[in-house]
Amino acid sequence: MRLVLASNSPRRRQLLTDLGLPYEVRLQEVDESFPAHLKRAEVAEFLAAHKADAYRAGLAPDEVVLTADTIVCLDDDVLNKPADEAEARAMLTRLQGRAHDVYTGVCLLTGQGQRVVFSDQTRVYFRSLTPAEIEFYVRNYQPLDKAGAYGAQDWIGMVAVTKLEGSYFNVMGLPVHRVWEELEKLGLASLTNK
Repeated sequence: MRLVLASNSPRRRQLLTDLGLPYEVRLQEVDESFPAHLKRAEVAEFLAAHKADAYRAGLAPDEVVLTADTIVCLDDDVLNKPADEAEARAMLTRLQGRAHDVYTGVCLLTGQGQRVVFSDQTRVYFRSLTPAEIEFYVRNYQPLDKAGAYGAQDWIGMVAVTKLEGSYFNVMGLPVHRVWEELEKLGLASLTNK
């Protein structure tokens, strides 16, 4: 079986590389809208499965595509990637001084039609931030390609995140502990392959 990563995220690529898993990257545009009635983990799982379905026709029988989607939830509001810097500032202003939840949905779809969908949740606590700190982050980092307008691995994660309950890697965009478990079941992850 060969692993295909359907993601443009440099963080997901790095995490798979750090796991020592060989993979190929394939990209195509997929609509990331979701039904309004879905909440929290349901949104992340729906989006991951929807992305995987877009790759179904192009998969060889010996391939497994991995798709993922990370969302930030403040109460029941889903904070996806901000459209512009103003929206990034607004998101960070809402998140500062509060706890929020990060959900990453993952779908593994084999070329033979087997599909595994799961998600992981991490509770993230932010300290209060000044408007100058928010502005510094928005101006000097790339918040537009990140759910909730921040990356835990960036400057803001170092100065604002006071506590995590759950997987740090989930906040980066891939719950690697769960991915490893599911890939082991499919025969793609093994220490004997190292």
